[in-house]
Amino acid sequence: MKELQPLSQNVIIDLTDDVSQTTTPGGIIIPDTAKEKPSYAKVIAIGNIEDAGIAVGDTVFFKKFSGTELEFEGKKYLVIPYADLLAKIVETEEI
Repeated sequence: MKELQPLSQNVIIDLTDDVSQTTTPGGIIIPDTAKEKPSYAKVIAIGNIEDAGIAVGDTVFFKKFSGTELEFEGKKYLVIPYADLLAKIVETEEI
């Protein structure tokens, strides 16, 4: 079995698209090239980062136009420097 392991201070996040509507309510078809890609994704692997503040499975926001996209075993990933992560999504209790 093969797996991706980030080197140095890089993080791998999963960019595999979820199936979403590609037609507007008015019937206009939106091509994949015109869709805005989300700026958040799930962390798949973390490189050698001390006190990272994130863990595998966390969902993080990242800078647009950052990192390197790659396809590995049919899935899309983004290898991104840790410094380009902006925030992580955490569940909180309602008050």
